[in-house]
Formats: sequence, C-alpha cells, structure tokens
Amino acid sequence: MDALSADPADPHARDTSAEALAVQTACYRRMTPARKLEIVRTLNRRADAFALAGIAERYPDADEEERRMRLLALKLGPELTRAAYGWSPDD
Repeated sequence: MDALSADPADPHARDTSAEALAVQTACYRRMTPARKLEIVRTLNRRADAFALAGIAERYPDADEEERRMRLLALKLGPELTRAAYGWSPDD
C-alpha cells in the first residue's frame, strides 16, 4: 500500500500507514451506532476531565461551580456562557 501521507491536512498524515488506516476504518464500519456513541461520550468525558484539570491548575482558588462555569465558557465562549448562565470568565 501507500507510504505515510505527506498531506498536512490529512489527520493521519504522519503516524498512520495506509494499512493501519484500512484496518481502523473496517473496525469503525463494523461498530454499531450505539458503540460509536459510547466511544464519543467517553472521549468527551476524558477531554472535559483534562480541561478541568487545567482549569484547576490555573485557578487553584476556584470552587467546583466556578471550574464548571469556566469549562462551559471554554466550550461555548464567554458571550454565550454569559447569555445562557449569567456568568462570564471576564466578570
């Protein structure tokens, strides 16, 4: 098969061979929609956990509620967070 892609727009460009990508694609195609959703939910929870750890490190005096609001602001942006929750990291 092909060598590793040199296209920087390709998300598999530098670390995935064509053979490995074909195997991965075949695995995804065999998964049920429920299994795919479970994987996405798990990845989202892990990303949130990493983001919250970074927030806790940057704002050690913030309580749990402020950390949660800062996470929302990261996801939604300060303007939408202010409109939806009446809170902004800029306040």
